[in-house]
Amino acid sequence: MPLGMRLVTWNINSLRLRLPVLEKLGATLAPDIICLQETKVPDPLFPADALRNMGFEHLHYKGMKSYNGVAILSRHPITPLEKLPDWHGKEDCRHIGAQVHLPSGPVELHDFYVPAGGDIPDPETNPKFAHKLAFVEEVTEWFTTRKRDRTVLVGDFNIAPLEHDVWSHKQLLNVVSHTPPETERLNAWLNVGFVDAMRHFVPASEKLYTWWSYRNRDWKKSNRGRRLDHVWITPDLVPDLTGMTVVREARDWDTPSDHVPVIVDFNL
Repeated sequence: MPLGMRLVTWNINSLRLRLPVLEKLGATLAPDIICLQETKVPDPLFPADALRNMGFEHLHYKGMKSYNGVAILSRHPITPLEKLPDWHGKEDCRHIGAQVHLPSGPVELHDFYVPAGGDIPDPETNPKFAHKLAFVEEVTEWFTTRKRDRTVLVGDFNIAPLEHDVWSHKQLLNVVSHTPPETERLNAWLNVGFVDAMRHFVPASEKLYTWWSYRNRDWKKSNRGRRLDHVWITPDLVPDLTGMTVVREARDWDTPSDHVPVIVDFNL
């Protein structure tokens, strides 16, 4: 008999700084698996004991000082995926994967932190933007040749692909995260064989955000958000979806990240 599985993805924007907030998340939301991005901690300093004390016995992580970093925290046994590509030759800790061993069988889980891309949406003058586009292209090509079943992709993809994934489609068309070169590439990656699990529950015609800038003094009042965080699944897992929640209240927690957690529930 399948059991419920609750998956959370969250750009935590410094794991050690926000350990108390993560503990609150674990206690209040009761996730089985948490995927983190922007952990900003080198592996020797990763707070494994603290996370195991929260009930996440199974850990897989890859990090560096001050920047980037990804981690999978699981109550279920996991087997890390080995020999994953070193995207764009950067060795900058933006992707890990694992087989999650569930009662219904293994699920392949990938956790990504896609480059932000800087401020200027021109690959000729902005190397960071060129890196972002190349990163998404490489990942897309890799997934076209990889077997895809019972697979979940999550993370901060730093791209809001749909018109209602941003507060103003017209005003943000030339702003990094919503430009056509980015959205076209992200949609090409999705169309390799995945389903947007968040939009399975919220129609594309409705606004849906996961990020609000620190620059907005009253983020609720202005509500100038973007959906930069994503959960994608292979079509065979669609019948197992049971719910999705964007945890907006986390934006008001103590020392909040500018991203909020996203929950997806499965009957697995």
